[in-house]
Amino acid sequence: MIIGIPKEIKDNENRVGMPPMGVAELVKHGHTVYVQKDAGTGSNFTDKAYEMSGARILPTMEEVYALSDMIIKVKEPIEPEYGLIRERQVIFTYFHFAASLPLTKAMMASGAVCIAYETVEKADHSLPLLTPMSEVAGRMAVQEGACFLEKAKGGKGLLLGGVPGVKPAKVLILGGGTVGSNAALIAAGMGAEVIITDINLNRLRYLSEIMPRNVTTLYSSEHNIRAELPSTDLVIGSVLIPGNKAPHLITKDMLGLMAPGTVMVDVAIDQGGCFETSHPTTHSNPTYVVDSIVHYAVANIPGAVPNTSTQALTHATLPYAIALADKGWEKACKDDASLAAGLNIVKGKIVYKAVADAFGLKFDD
Repeated sequence: MIIGIPKEIKDNENRVGMPPMGVAELVKHGHTVYVQKDAGTGSNFTDKAYEMSGARILPTMEEVYALSDMIIKVKEPIEPEYGLIRERQVIFTYFHFAASLPLTKAMMASGAVCIAYETVEKADHSLPLLTPMSEVAGRMAVQEGACFLEKAKGGKGLLLGGVPGVKPAKVLILGGGTVGSNAALIAAGMGAEVIITDINLNRLRYLSEIMPRNVTTLYSSEHNIRAELPSTDLVIGSVLIPGNKAPHLITKDMLGLMAPGTVMVDVAIDQGGCFETSHPTTHSNPTYVVDSIVHYAVANIPGAVPNTSTQALTHATLPYAIALADKGWEKACKDDASLAAGLNIVKGKIVYKAVADAFGLKFDD
């Protein structure tokens, strides 16, 4: 199979679909890999390193798309890429279709086979291709939240962990999954007072056993969230419904419960966000203020640490990429139910129910 790795063109997205290590494995399996010139520069992977791994360097994105049977990316295609994607071409990347009707319609019109990292799901309901980036995003959410709590960045002027004689900041984490648990570990490690919420009591029991002593678990309900907001300094939204829009757990009227300078980090923004007042931001312009509350809603948080993120992502995606290349997408998906769950749009038809439901479109099983 001919596989293409284009350069990401989303604002400040420095990750790349695959590092030289992954390319070498695909080449070892007998496949041809085209990499766009400078595609890995943002992640500190040089064209020379790709060539040494067996890749062929092409000068433009257009050539990579035109020559490749399968495109491996990190982020969803954006408008300049729509016209480059052709019928029956396999696109293997994060899509988050439920958050974008224009993207959904464009991919339906293309006739491509769209396999979304975020909905590849194992029998135990784990999401193996979402997990590595969720780990990065959860840890970075605290790092960024701590930064924007600084007065010069619009925050309350608080040090997350406090100092002897001064109370630490309070962090409220909505969602106890991979993002939330990683955020809780980092916030606790920095010395903050941490509350992590979830609706799954078994998950809360597990978290209460493994988390440091400065992490408290709380059942997630509107009443409980409202009760915590007046004394909260940093809110991290990390609720996920695979393939579907995130629920709004913080509504606009709830902003009035928080003190000015409180920071909210919406890690769920790729799936529409779990704060009603959220809209996507970028690394070059990461925050905005609504009712004196600082909102951080960068849609590709792990893109700020692209070297770490690219390697972590490829460790998870590579076995699936090899299966797709070795067998073709149909046999690979028939042989592996978890990969089949990643199919979202196939030759113009929506085959993932949550995406169809999000826009009231027809679902083809």
